[in-house]
Amino acid sequence: MAETQRPRSAIIVGAGAGGIAVAARLAKAGVDVTVLEKNDFTGGRCSLIHTKAGYRFDQGPSLLLLPGLFRETFEDLGTTLEQEGVELLQCFPNYNIWFSDGKRFSPTTDNATMKLEIEKWEGPDGFRRYLSWLAEGHQHYETSLRHVLHRNFKSILELADPRLVVTLLMALHPFESIWHRAGRYFKTDRMQRVFTFATMYMGMSPFDAPATYSLLQYSELAEGIWYPRGGFHKVLDALVKVGERMGVKYRLNTGVSQVLTDGGKNGKKPKATGVQLENGEVLNADLVVVNADLVYTYNNLLPKEIGGIKKYANKLNNRKASCSSISFYWSLSGMAPELETHNIFLAEEYKESFDAIFERQALPDDPSFYIHVPSRVDPSAAPPNRDAVIALVPVGHLLQNGQPELDWPTLVSKARAGVLATIQARTGLSLSPLITEEIVNTPYTWETKFNLSKGAILGLAHDFFNVLAFRPRTKAQGMDNAYFVGASTHPGTGVPIVLAGAKITAEQILEETFPRNTKVPWTTNEERNSERMRKEMDERITEEGIIMRSNSSKPGRRGSDAFEGAMEVVNLLSQRAFPLLVALMGVLYFLLFVR
Repeated sequence: MAETQRPRSAIIVGAGAGGIAVAARLAKAGVDVTVLEKNDFTGGRCSLIHTKAGYRFDQGPSLLLLPGLFRETFEDLGTTLEQEGVELLQCFPNYNIWFSDGKRFSPTTDNATMKLEIEKWEGPDGFRRYLSWLAEGHQHYETSLRHVLHRNFKSILELADPRLVVTLLMALHPFESIWHRAGRYFKTDRMQRVFTFATMYMGMSPFDAPATYSLLQYSELAEGIWYPRGGFHKVLDALVKVGERMGVKYRLNTGVSQVLTDGGKNGKKPKATGVQLENGEVLNADLVVVNADLVYTYNNLLPKEIGGIKKYANKLNNRKASCSSISFYWSLSGMAPELETHNIFLAEEYKESFDAIFERQALPDDPSFYIHVPSRVDPSAAPPNRDAVIALVPVGHLLQNGQPELDWPTLVSKARAGVLATIQARTGLSLSPLITEEIVNTPYTWETKFNLSKGAILGLAHDFFNVLAFRPRTKAQGMDNAYFVGASTHPGTGVPIVLAGAKITAEQILEETFPRNTKVPWTTNEERNSERMRKEMDERITEEGIIMRSNSSKPGRRGSDAFEGAMEVVNLLSQRAFPLLVALMGVLYFLLFVR
């Protein structure tokens, strides 16, 4: 049997975070990579808006969380953030969180300050319960890193491993909402709000989002919130330069109209052979990786004549999507000292505000919203003695499917008035007279500028049946040599998560299209997980050695027996329940994706 020939060339469709990262990784593996981007800038939603008056705005993400995943990406490429000129500035406090009566809570990485803040609301025992919540967030974080963010799910059968299923169910609490779970640790409604609102980063309501996502606020409190000097795009611009040094070529203002295939030969799956541009030009390549919105791609870029693609595209259209936003970018004639770098204004009718977004796809009457002042931490974002302010108001996504659309111009006016009135009522700041210029992104902007299906700014939702093996695969349906990277494929949305996904996709490409035993030119996810498991085993051996010594003179069972007993149960499940589990997963797959 002839040895597989390594692919010589690859086309990446889209220069968002995932496209930029996977391009650099493939180039490091020796592939000739070309990135095609429809806009005249890189970064996708993670890009900048500049005004002639000297103001700079982050168009999308503005909080750098999970810094370890950023560092891992650069280290895998043989460099570091610092070597590439990226300076991360830590934000103190993390936020100001404003309630309807003008009171506020300011979470921070400083435990002494947090103790005082928590005990104001939760009483003398509150800090102990907060530490217990933080410990569970740490568990969610570490388990997700190993079993979700550093692991691919190529098939539903990946979930037929009883050990994995038991680990995910026991450690991640996926079937309990983050709101309900927070109620186990915090007595007051306001602290439950403080420690659940971050599910909006995933485009989800805290009343629906799995408790797993407490890992986000754990990361904020354990690792801090950071902001790259020069704007969030500075990180991706550095990755672009790393890739270019390795030979990656970028073509901006270059829209793609279709992914091309060989049509399938000798009964084999069709292979991607390149793309056709919007101007009619054809570019050939051995691989195509799509970083454009996945739902948009299945509906518009992949050939519908390939078996199953049209049907799958229709299914994706009916999948639950994340929210959209109305985003205001305001240039101020002065400064707004009442506002910190990051500010959250929580609605008094907290649950109703989320129901309006996720059940009625509308603008809440009293919305929660986020205010970002980049010039507070990085003065280069605005002229001297002035501020740049971004107001992000989460709203429902576009309706489509023949449903009558909302009156978005009216909703934009309503959102603007509501934000300005709320800021003044809670902080005393009259922002309106300071605004000299306004730029607005609506759901239609997100849809047209970035080809986001329904204008959903975070792609598909992240409920249990939209993650892991249930999320759209990193390999295109019914095709070879065509892959995905980005928010709506595994592992999910958010810049650090997408960077982790770029590594997963790149390693899958190397495994499936390169000759067997090809050495991956970075520490693989499997190697990282093995190293992490070895460290944990060493810690467990040390810990259990101490337990055994302390219990050696006492009758009864050893301290390690509980763990061993649990593993016996899992092994029993592996032997006895494995066929049943596989059958159950098969039924779920049929109901969700085939029926």
